[in-house]
Amino acid sequence: MQAALLPERGVVKVAGETARQFLNGIVSNDIGKASGEAVFAALLTPHGKIVVDFLAVEAAAEDGGGIFLDCPRALAGALVEKLTFYKLRAKVSIEDLSEALTVMAVWCGQGQTDYGLCYADPRLPELGMRALVPPDAVTNAAADLGATLTDADAYDAHRIALGVPRGGQDFSYLNTFPHEADMDQLAGIDFDKGCYIGQEVVSRVEHRATARSRVVPVVYDGGAPSVGVEVMAGEKQVGVMGSAAQGRGLALLRLDRVNDAIQAGTPLIAGGVELRVAKPSWADFAWPGENAAP
Repeated sequence: MQAALLPERGVVKVAGETARQFLNGIVSNDIGKASGEAVFAALLTPHGKIVVDFLAVEAAAEDGGGIFLDCPRALAGALVEKLTFYKLRAKVSIEDLSEALTVMAVWCGQGQTDYGLCYADPRLPELGMRALVPPDAVTNAAADLGATLTDADAYDAHRIALGVPRGGQDFSYLNTFPHEADMDQLAGIDFDKGCYIGQEVVSRVEHRATARSRVVPVVYDGGAPSVGVEVMAGEKQVGVMGSAAQGRGLALLRLDRVNDAIQAGTPLIAGGVELRVAKPSWADFAWPGENAAP
């Protein structure tokens, strides 16, 4: 089992008698599921674009309760401000605990520790677990879990190999719809829950199947293209490169243009490196090239 601290992650706590109801009314997933199990969700703009995505997990009452949001650390302050703006008269408290708690990823095994709050990553079982622990308890928590501490790059390579996007690298906040970031594929949206901010746009994309762009896995040989470099098919831009490691990467691509390129036998090039799309096991949408002529 391996474990790594994720310094790019922060923690926001929402507590109070109506915390679950409050969050459930504004984010993309059913926070009612957060009791004992983590939920993947996002706060969206009224136009349906991602403000910030996070994993939400509720602590047991005997441990003090409250819903903890495992979110990008750079956006933790903005998330607190947004939630405070929306809370109105809701009886909740909202605080940034990013200095008091650190996020640890644990994969290639299962375990529990009394040194922090543990939860399975709800996006994919293969991603493993997360633990929120005080910074001075990290070594003890890893030992308690039976995990070997490694660095965040090792976890990033694991995530990339599974094809799971990371905001800020594989897609841009405030400029990306949930479907484009594969949130519909990775259990980040509840299409049966009541209204929330941006819900009408998300529902329309789902029912009309109009997500033309998505973050998808790619493979390459040699050195990795840089994050943000354009992906080209001949003279036509078809997307933007995201994170990459060990011959695997992620790119936000226009699927119809990629399909046309595959049909025409035109290679995808990013920064002089040829890319090949690689369908992950979790993808349940029309994959470019699947219907290409032999």
